[in-house]
Order: sequence, then C-alpha cells, then structure tokens
Amino acid sequence: MKWYQLTKEAILSTLQTTDKGIQDIERQQRLEANGFNKIEEKQALKPWQKFLKHFTDLLMIVLLFASILKMITGDYVESAIIFLVVIINGLVGYWQERKAQDSLDGLKQMMGQEAVVLSDGVKATIPNETVVVGDIVSLNAGDVVPADLRLIDVHDLIIEESILTGESEPVEKHAHLIEAESAIGDQTNMAFSGTLVQSGSALGIVVATGSNTEIGKINQALQSIQQQTTPLVKKMNDLNQQLFKGIMVLIVFLIFFSTFKYGMDFNLLFSAMIALIVAMVPEGLPAVLTMILSAGVKEMAEEQAIIKSMPSVETLGSMTVICSDKTGTLTKNEMTVVDVIEAEKHSGHLFDIMNNCQELKLDDKQTIDDLQGNPTELALLHYVEKAGLTLKTVKAKIPFNSSYKYMATVHPYGQQDIIYVKGAPEVLMSLANLDKRNLSDWQQKVVELAQKGQRVLGFAYKEVDPQADIRHDMLTDLTFAGLAGIIDPPKESAIQAVEACQQAGISVKMITGDHKETAKAIGEQIGLTHTAEVLEGLAIDLMSDDALREAVKHVDVFARTTPEHKLRIVTALQSNGEIVGMTGDGVNDAPALKKADIGIAMGIKGSEVSKQAADMVLADDNFQTISKAVKEGRRIFDNLKKTINFFIPTALAQGFVVIFALLMNRPLPLSPVQILWVNMVTTIALSYALGFEKASADTMNRPPRPTNEGILSAYSLFRIFYVSLLIMIPSYFLSSQYDGVLVQQTVLLQSIVFAQAVYMINCRELLNPSINKAMFQNRALFISLGILTLLQLGLQFSPLAHTLIGTAQLTLTQISAMLLNALIIFIIVEVEKMITKMITVSKT
Repeated sequence: MKWYQLTKEAILSTLQTTDKGIQDIERQQRLEANGFNKIEEKQALKPWQKFLKHFTDLLMIVLLFASILKMITGDYVESAIIFLVVIINGLVGYWQERKAQDSLDGLKQMMGQEAVVLSDGVKATIPNETVVVGDIVSLNAGDVVPADLRLIDVHDLIIEESILTGESEPVEKHAHLIEAESAIGDQTNMAFSGTLVQSGSALGIVVATGSNTEIGKINQALQSIQQQTTPLVKKMNDLNQQLFKGIMVLIVFLIFFSTFKYGMDFNLLFSAMIALIVAMVPEGLPAVLTMILSAGVKEMAEEQAIIKSMPSVETLGSMTVICSDKTGTLTKNEMTVVDVIEAEKHSGHLFDIMNNCQELKLDDKQTIDDLQGNPTELALLHYVEKAGLTLKTVKAKIPFNSSYKYMATVHPYGQQDIIYVKGAPEVLMSLANLDKRNLSDWQQKVVELAQKGQRVLGFAYKEVDPQADIRHDMLTDLTFAGLAGIIDPPKESAIQAVEACQQAGISVKMITGDHKETAKAIGEQIGLTHTAEVLEGLAIDLMSDDALREAVKHVDVFARTTPEHKLRIVTALQSNGEIVGMTGDGVNDAPALKKADIGIAMGIKGSEVSKQAADMVLADDNFQTISKAVKEGRRIFDNLKKTINFFIPTALAQGFVVIFALLMNRPLPLSPVQILWVNMVTTIALSYALGFEKASADTMNRPPRPTNEGILSAYSLFRIFYVSLLIMIPSYFLSSQYDGVLVQQTVLLQSIVFAQAVYMINCRELLNPSINKAMFQNRALFISLGILTLLQLGLQFSPLAHTLIGTAQLTLTQISAMLLNALIIFIIVEVEKMITKMITVSKT
C-alpha cells in the first residue's frame, strides 16, 4: 500500500481507526491477530551443526573411510593418527568460518524502547513492542520513530533518515498528500521506524509494524540472503572433486589389477587402498591455506582493513566490480561550501549573513567541533570560521519553514537594524530589488551550480527601523547578497583509489540514495567511466531482471535507490559473472553488503548493522584502503597457487610410488604414518614460506583473473605431472639400492623431503628464475628451511622418532646421494621454466 498517496481520511477508514487513537482492548486484539511490533528472528544453525558441517568435504570423508579401514584391520595407532588429522582439519575449517552474524541484533537496537500514543485522545506511554497498525503516535525531538507512520499533523518536523537512505541531510516533513510515485527518500509525509526526530513535533498513523516496516524489510532481506561462497572455496571444492575422482579411479584399477594378478587378498587391498588414500589426499593443505590466509588477515589489519572471514582475503583479489555507496564512502559525509558567488556591490554582507542567520552557534567561544545539528548551517559556519567574525546580537527571528523556504534574523546595525535572510534562491530573488537583467544573471548562476550537483542557497539583507517588529510582509525590496553552493564533496583519496582500481581492471559503480544531479556530479568528479546516463530507482522498478542485467553493463551511477534496488543491482552484476564488492555504511546497505561476494563496511561512520553484515570493515573509512586490499588479495591468491602447485606433486609422487610397488608386486614402500609425516609435517613447514612472497611488479596492472579460471592451469598440470615423476623415480630407485626395509623407507622418505625443499624454492616464481633478490627478502623461507632441517635431523638421530615413524639412521654417503638427487631436480625445473618462458614470449 502506498500510504503517502492517500489522504488522512482514507487511511483512517482503511485502518479502521480514528484520530483519537485506539483503545487498549482493541490494541490487544490487534496484537493477537498481527503480532508484536518486533523484528522476526530466523533460526540459526547450532554451533555443533556448524562444526559437523566441516566433515562433509569429500576428501575428509575419504580419510575417515581410511581410518575406519585401518581400525578394522587392527592398526589402531595408524587409525587414530588419520582420524586426528581429520579432526584437526575440521577444527581449522570451523575456526576460520566463525564470524559474527548479528545483523538482526543490530537492527533490533535501531528501534526505540517506548512510544507515546493516543488512547481516546489522551497521550499514553506504552512499550514499543505493543504499538499496532492504526495507533496514533506522537513524535517529539529526540524520539526514535517506533513504526512506519503516515504523518497527519506536523509542526516543523525534521527527521534524520540516514540509516535508511544513507544521506546525511535531515529531511523536512509535512502532512500533505503526495500524488507522484516516490522513492523512500522523497516520501516526505512519512516517518520510518528506527529514524531519529531531530526537531519539531508531529502526529502520525501507524501503517506498518515489525517486519512490515522498511527497516523490517531490510531484516527480511538480510535473513533471506544466503552467504556467498567465495571464489577460493569454489575452486578448492572443484580441486577436491578432481582429486577424489582420481583417487577412486586408481582404487578401482588397483582392485581389479590385484584381483586378476594376485587373487583377492583383502589385507593387501586394504593396505594398498589406505596407503593410496593417505598419499594422494593433501591432508596438510587446509592447514597451510589457513595459515597463509591468516597471515594475510594480519597484513590487511595493518593497512586498516579488518577481515572477518579468511577466504574473503582472496575474494578481494578476484573482484571485477566495486559497487560503492556515495555518502561517507566516496564523499566526506560532511556538507561543505564549495562555490560562493558574491554580489560585488554588497561585499562583506554575505559572510555576516552566513555567520549570523543560523540557530547553532550561540556564543563566540564555541568552535565548529562544539556544534551539532543542521549540516547546512554547519557547512556555512565552517566556511566563514577563518574570517574570525563575531556574532551579532539577535533581536528577533523567523525560523526556517518549508512552506515559505527561508529564515530571517534581526540584528543591531549602527543606528538601524538589519535583517539577514537565507533560503531558496528563487524565493529570495522574488523578494529582492533586482532588475530583469540582474535577475536573469543570478538565475543562470543558480542553474550552473545546480548542474554541478550542489544544493544552492541564496542570501539577502535589508536595513530597517529599529522599532519595527519583524514580519513576513517586511521582507520585500531585499538587497540580494549572493549564492553559496553546498555539496558533500568527494574524498581526494577516493579519486585516487578509483583510478587505481580502474587501472587494475576493476570497474567502479556508485549506488546512492541522493538525487540524480548530485550523483552524476560526484560520479564525474571521482572519475567514473560511464556517467552520461544515471539510472534512478523508479526506473529500476520498471525493469525486468534481464533488462537490469544489460543496463548495469553500461551504467556506473545509480540514484534515488532503496535497499531493494541495491540488492537487485548486485544480483544483476553477479548474474553477468562479475565478482562483486559492495561498500556501504548505512543500514540500507546491509542486504547488498551480505549479498555481495565481498561486503565492505565503514568502521568509523558505518552503522553497527552494516559492519555485522560485511566481510571486511575499513577501520579508516578510506576507499583507498580497498585498492591496497585488492593488491594484498591478489598477492595472497598468487601465493596460494604457488602453494597448491608445490603441494600436489609430492602427494602424486607418493601415490605413484604406492601404485608402482603394487604393479611390481613389491611391499608398500612407505607406511601411512610415514606418508602423513611428509604430508602433515614437512610439507606444512615448507609451504608456509610461500605465503610470504612479495607481490609481483605487475600485480595492479593486470586485469582480474577470469572467474571461470581454475586454480590449476594446463601448464600447472604439466608441471605437477613431470615433477611428481622427477621426485618418485629417482627417489624410489635410490631407496632400492640399499638393504633392509627400514633403511629403504627412510631413504625414500628423506629423498622425497629433500626434493620437496628444492622444489619449494622452484615454486617461488612461475617462469622467472627462483633465486633472485626477492628471495633474500623473504625471511619466512629461511625460517621454514631451518625448521625442516631440525625436523629431519630429529628423524635421523632420535630413537623415539625411529620407533614412532618407523625410520633408521642413515650414513653420510646415503644423505649425500639424496642431496645430489634434489639438486638435479632443482636444475631440471629451472631449465624447463626458462624454455617455457622463451616459448611463451615468442608466441606473444
């Protein structure tokens, strides 16, 4: 129902109420029929449900299956170790997913605790929850509006609606019918739940309560939006499925091969299946990814970007579009005088009018920081502050009212009094002594300022007899003093950040509740690409989803938008395959923040609801921090790819060793515990260093990676395959040269670890030489190699390690042979990289 388009009488009739309010008995009946005036809460998952969810991953299920098989065969120690690995990975997943989802609580806090209503014409204070549709609510300065109201009796009412519209300017309200189709920001005969009465008083009819209010609709949108799966999680799920399919194919092959060649030996099959599963599943990868993402979170925190969900770190680097709110994000959220045009003949009066025709500053001892209230008056006072003017005595005044659109004050002026007037330029010009030429000139100047998106104020004055009482009819034959253009200007840092994002191939779109002209002007100033066309909320309402999907491709500025519009815009962009970042600071931004692939809230001026709905909070409210975070996100993803490319060849090499042993009818070369030592201990110690590699020089000069690009490219698969053979064949051959199962297993294990160590260095650069200046800037690399050395020395000399892992002490000759083998692997990979780079360059 469009209540703003109905008369008072029509609303009272529709809601079956009177202008004297509702009786308590009727209120109770309506409460029983329609429910309390509170936001409904969606049932959340219990902590244990969230924890168990992390054991539904395919590879974790495979490991649990392997643990059960080990238990069936009586190998309880190995079964317990495998099960412990699964539990650790589950705990890591649960921990990294934990983040506050308290948007509902934040919205509840926006609603007041009590309301003043009419009951049989008498005012009564009742709990906010018991307000019902049809109640007549009384509003006064300082009140939080308890429900959505259609105003019926208004006295100079001004309401702060930024939590809904995102705009800092308070709204003057009235009770007149509005015939035209209007967005929320233009429904000036309505008061919305959760907004703050800044001044004045009013009576209003309750037309919506609880979840049916505008703030309730925001809550419904928040509760209905599913948490977005980050690109990294999607790609890791795809990788897990590929590994799972590969493991299943190899297991089926081994079952048939072993059955036909050696007969159905269940112990052999169980041992082979378990060894293959443990070898091929990169158990340590989740832990390593978590450590790298955690380090990224810490790095971003130092850059004033607080990450609430670790996978979101990588999502930042994947972004293709950033949708930004205007007020407080791209702009300063402070109304500022940016243009002043002063009448030459009346120089000096303009500043005096700005300084004195106001209601905020009452004493010269007060500074701007001491003042709160109307943003327009604050902007004017801030503009004239440097002039060092003193306040004049106020003898009388006419307060501003939207019906006559001006304010006037009277002050002593020598032997006379002087009236200072500020207000709508067209009104003051009609009251001024301007000839046709001057009037036309000033009107043209107003148009020019308005086209810049500025709110234009006019200023005038008149000398009068000190005995005269100020009246509206006295305000004629005014002397026009000038104009001031006021706007919430863009931040310099935002202009630089937009340019940096565009250079990185990320398009920036501005979505605001402000007017079309202002939005267009700010869009041009910050350097958006497509500003010729501005799409307004009412036009979006008339568009189908398909039409909107096309429109968002070539429109960068969206004006007079509601929370629903923002949500539709984000959804349309995602339907086009974009990875969408959404910034905002108001309650109205919360649904879109939650829907976006990465929601970014403002930490200083942002509402609690927007912070809770977002994935990242900018502690400094600086849009430029986003471009820094994008660079960090891209660096982290590059390092994650290096880590995965390093991890998989070792797992594949161990799998090949197991398969080769079975094909040759030889004993399993490594036990599951030894394989876990490689996968969970040495591999983690090494791969952690790759997470600290610096960003490459072209990080912010390349476009975002394609959304359909997998973690493993064709070249990565080629390298993984041949490196796994490089690790497996020489290591297996070297181990077979010695007598004794323990010695053979130890040589094979240590040879694989040494090969891992050099290949980790290979993985520092995709195609460039790995040993370079940047290598020596990565302290973590040398720490990792040091930790690995200590671990392997313990494995070499510790009797306890020999017992637990099943290893033996090796000779210096055996260790030297393994080191030589590792060096050969390093050289082969570096030569291959050089050849591949030459081929790639020649093709381009």
